[in-house]
Amino acid sequence: MRISIFGLGYVGCVSLGCLAKNSHQVIGVDVNATKVDQINSGKATIIEKDIAEIIAEQHKLNRISATTSLNEAILNSEISIVAVGTPSSKNGHLNLQYIFNVAEQIGVALLEKESFHIIVIRSTIMPGTCDEFASIVEEISGKERNKHFAIVDNPEFLREGTAVHDYFNPPLTLIGSDNKEAADKVSILYQNLPAEIIITNLKVAEIMKYVNNTFHALKISFGNEIGNICTELNIDSHEVMNIFCKDKQLNISPYYFKPGFAYGGSCLPKDLKGLQTLAHDLYLDTPIINSIGKTNDLQIDRAVNLILQHWNKKLGFLGLSFKAGTDDLRNSPAVTVIERLIGKGCDISIYDKNINLSLLTGTNKEFIDQKIPHLSSLLVNSTEEIIEKCDVIIVNNKENEFTEILNNVNNKIIIDMVRLGENFLGKQNYTGINWAMDFSEAYDKQMPKNRISSRVKSPVILTNTPR
Repeated sequence: MRISIFGLGYVGCVSLGCLAKNSHQVIGVDVNATKVDQINSGKATIIEKDIAEIIAEQHKLNRISATTSLNEAILNSEISIVAVGTPSSKNGHLNLQYIFNVAEQIGVALLEKESFHIIVIRSTIMPGTCDEFASIVEEISGKERNKHFAIVDNPEFLREGTAVHDYFNPPLTLIGSDNKEAADKVSILYQNLPAEIIITNLKVAEIMKYVNNTFHALKISFGNEIGNICTELNIDSHEVMNIFCKDKQLNISPYYFKPGFAYGGSCLPKDLKGLQTLAHDLYLDTPIINSIGKTNDLQIDRAVNLILQHWNKKLGFLGLSFKAGTDDLRNSPAVTVIERLIGKGCDISIYDKNINLSLLTGTNKEFIDQKIPHLSSLLVNSTEEIIEKCDVIIVNNKENEFTEILNNVNNKIIIDMVRLGENFLGKQNYTGINWAMDFSEAYDKQMPKNRISSRVKSPVILTNTPR
């Protein structure tokens, strides 16, 4: 394919060389004449393992070139990749001016182009940026999105020092777009790489770089806090974390990475508090570990506020224990939520097949008798009774019976704390604690139409910035 790349900094140079190595014809664009001359002389614009050899090799094969003319690049390519910088401002916001400068220039260039053009953003951007980019192009070019051009987000996950290796050996390739034709065409660029190609909507793709890198930062900081505790106790922290990483079922796995309700039970709160107390007794400051419980409390607050939108309706709770398949009520977030709603005067009924008062013995019977005796009067005998008498159904546990019966319920408000299943996402009157509806449909509804911008409709210079 014929590809143009805007920005010949770090990501641009690596993409230029690697795409050419995969037999594509690639033209780089930059306002910096020195960078353009380097590429046209077969030299890389950055210092990075293997890239100098690739650029030299592909230059000899006449697969790469560079220019300062964006118009020339647009008219001689079918896909344009934007790889300019998005530096942070002093207050943490991204400076997107370089991105929008490119949008304005592409808008001008498309005035002269008749064929369909695909614009791919590789730069790190905030959700919604692609929509604004497309609106600028539409305004300046007079062309229509998804008729004359399409926008795609294709975030890069390249590490300095191993960028070429990372390009050819990605964990996955992520492509976001509202245009299937464009997404499929961009996916061809990566079809020979040994990784899954995931096509999703724009906003999911736009946020992924932030999610990934924030988690990487979290892992490093969590490991350091554990290391600090271990050091004070004369424990080998590397052995501890090596053992920790061997658990691929729970520790290093997707198991707990599911947005939803708060955690509870006897183990997690107790052991978290134990580690916090140990660090405190060692005079160590562990802000990440100390904030875990606070984040959990905020999720309970979120659940209460979501339900309180329907405070004047009859509320039915499916599940009281801290998770499905158990009668353990200790530290159950559902109990906390219900008690707070009772304090607000809400009319509440509860069903949990595992909480049968006549059969409860031991710890859980003592817990109900001593801590929450007032909740026992709110228990009913079946899911059907909850559905019949209540206007709002709140699902706290992922029991199979709840999913099965609610599949056929259409005249009630459902508030889902556990994500019952994908088929619920399109239901009317359905809300999840961290999700709402069919996301592709929601995305289409939120798509800006005919946005009017105050930007000047004139050619601008592509600002030179390192990338």
